[in-house]
Amino acid sequence: MYVDMNREYLKDINTTEDVKIPEDPLERVIGHEDVMPMIKIAAKQRRHLLLVGPPGIGKSLLAQAISFHLPEPSEEITVVHNPERPERPFVEVKNRKEIEDEILEIERAEGELIDPQSAPDAVAERLGFKCIHCGEYSSAYNSICPRCGGDKFSHIKARRKHIGDLLGMFEMSSGSLSVPQKRVTTTRIIDGVEEVVIYERVGGEEIKVLDQRALEKRRQIVEEKPRNVIVPLDRKTFVQATGASETELLGDVRHDPYGGHPDLGSQPYERVVPGAIHEAHEGVLFIDEIVHIAGLQRFIFSAMQDKTFPIVGRNPQSAGSSVKVDEVPCDFIFVGACNIADLQYILPPLRSRIQGEGYELLLNTTMPDTDENRAKIAQFVAQEIELDGKIPHARAAAVELLIEEARRRARAVDDVDNALTLRLRDLGGVVRMAGDLAVMDGSPYIETRHMEVAIRKAVSVEDQIIRRYKSYEKALEKDLSSSQRMSQHGYSSENIDRSYM
Repeated sequence: MYVDMNREYLKDINTTEDVKIPEDPLERVIGHEDVMPMIKIAAKQRRHLLLVGPPGIGKSLLAQAISFHLPEPSEEITVVHNPERPERPFVEVKNRKEIEDEILEIERAEGELIDPQSAPDAVAERLGFKCIHCGEYSSAYNSICPRCGGDKFSHIKARRKHIGDLLGMFEMSSGSLSVPQKRVTTTRIIDGVEEVVIYERVGGEEIKVLDQRALEKRRQIVEEKPRNVIVPLDRKTFVQATGASETELLGDVRHDPYGGHPDLGSQPYERVVPGAIHEAHEGVLFIDEIVHIAGLQRFIFSAMQDKTFPIVGRNPQSAGSSVKVDEVPCDFIFVGACNIADLQYILPPLRSRIQGEGYELLLNTTMPDTDENRAKIAQFVAQEIELDGKIPHARAAAVELLIEEARRRARAVDDVDNALTLRLRDLGGVVRMAGDLAVMDGSPYIETRHMEVAIRKAVSVEDQIIRRYKSYEKALEKDLSSSQRMSQHGYSSENIDRSYM
């Protein structure tokens, strides 16, 4: 019986194994209830977002949660060969219904499988299924009828001999026939109209029927323009482009040393590669630490504004440098994230676009120290343990120690009393260290002793330096090599024996 921490408290569980983990990613986000209505609106109304706050407070989790609430993609983007100007391929966008209809047509082009007894008698006989002597149906691979023992293929042999005699090719009648003909072409009347129909033998048990529609579709498939699906219909609705390069974000045209040579090289349409902005079409494009791609912000702004962005060859030395695909769709929800100090480095037009078509949200770093929020910390621990997959669940007493650490960090880092920290990535490190200690200890659960050690050990190197040296300056002073110390004291290195080197 799982305990829903939205309605229950820490006292209601024995271990985090009892905690129910919500299926909705938005309900897994801890401590941002005040901005959650805006997040849900952004998902429903397709609004852009700028999430501001320090690392580790759940910005990427919020972005992923938005994508969970989006409908599945409905469009597929294809680059199609342009025979008149190969370096300017066409863009083709098909919706889900068109693609499903096309798949159905292709299946029809493959023909309908029927039982040999459903085929016309003459067809079943010529394909080797029906015995001409007794009418028994059997596998086309059986030349002797299992019922009457007659030669099922005698009429076919006789026909071959007759044609051979007419042509003076008597060798056609020699030898045995083990398998009959594979295909029979005939006609039939459908709604008063005569049409060609082909019956093909499939193995020794079935017949494939290719009617006029299937034959026409086959011809169209053969004659259809070559194409390259760059954004498939079945795709993820969340694309993370944090730290992406120009080609990763905007797309490119692959280099081919033979260019578009018809015999050696590959055509331009085959070498078109989509960028993250195109792959995020109908979904979420998430970029954390957006200031790190400062030079590309203007392209993101253009894509958000036009909802299309061309794919061009971005290497001037590449065979694809002259290739350009115009009007490639990229209608995405943009979710950017940054720290408060980095706000000044975001392009004003990009921020204006977000403000005009979305929201800017300052996220919390702490939450009130209440029974409800302590239960949320227990839910967080359960989620981290499930996500890690390598550590055991924690006892309720161990979770209480972590809650006390969350309370201490809220005071120490954010200078807020009666609060719990929301810098949960750091707390996640404590949970993992405690879990690793439990694994090494052979314990089925994370006990208080494991959590106590983890809280003491899982601290940043800066805190470790202060604990050891009392201050960062003293650490710098002590952290000198022997050669640096000798240099500081005026020792000359000219007379040092280096024969061992």
